[in-house]
Amino acid sequence: MTPEILPQEASADVERLRRLEELLDRQFTIAGVNFGIDSVIGLVPVVGDLITGALGPDLIQQAKRCCISKYTFARMYTNWGIDVGVGALPTVGDSVDIAFKSNTGDLRLLIAHLEKREAKVRLQGLSRPGIA
Repeated sequence: MTPEILPQEASADVERLRRLEELLDRQFTIAGVNFGIDSVIGLVPVVGDLITGALGPDLIQQAKRCCISKYTFARMYTNWGIDVGVGALPTVGDSVDIAFKSNTGDLRLLIAHLEKREAKVRLQGLSRPGIA
C-alpha cells in the first residue's frame, strides 16, 4: 500500500516505521508465506512472547509522534493486544502470529489516518477565501 498523500513532516517517520513493520512481520518468505522476526522469536516459549510483545508498543509509540487520533491509537493497541494474547497460546499462537500481522495492520492504520488528515488540510486550504 503506497500512500498518495502524506504530510512532509511525517514522511521520515512513516518510512522508519515501514522498515520496522517489514522486519517484524514480512522479512522472510517460505512457500509464499511472509513472516518476520516477530514470528521467529515467538517460537521460543515464554521468553519469545515477552520479547515480541515488547516490540509492538514501540511502533505504536512512534506512530503517536505523528499525531494519530485517540481512536487510531486505541485500534493499534487492540491489534497489539490480540497479537500478544493469542500469540501466547502454545502452537496455535505461533500459527496465528504468522497470519495476523498486527504491525502491518498498525502501519496501515497510521497511513490511512495521515492520508485522511492531509486531505482534510488540503480541502480546508482550498476553501479559504482568496485561494484559487
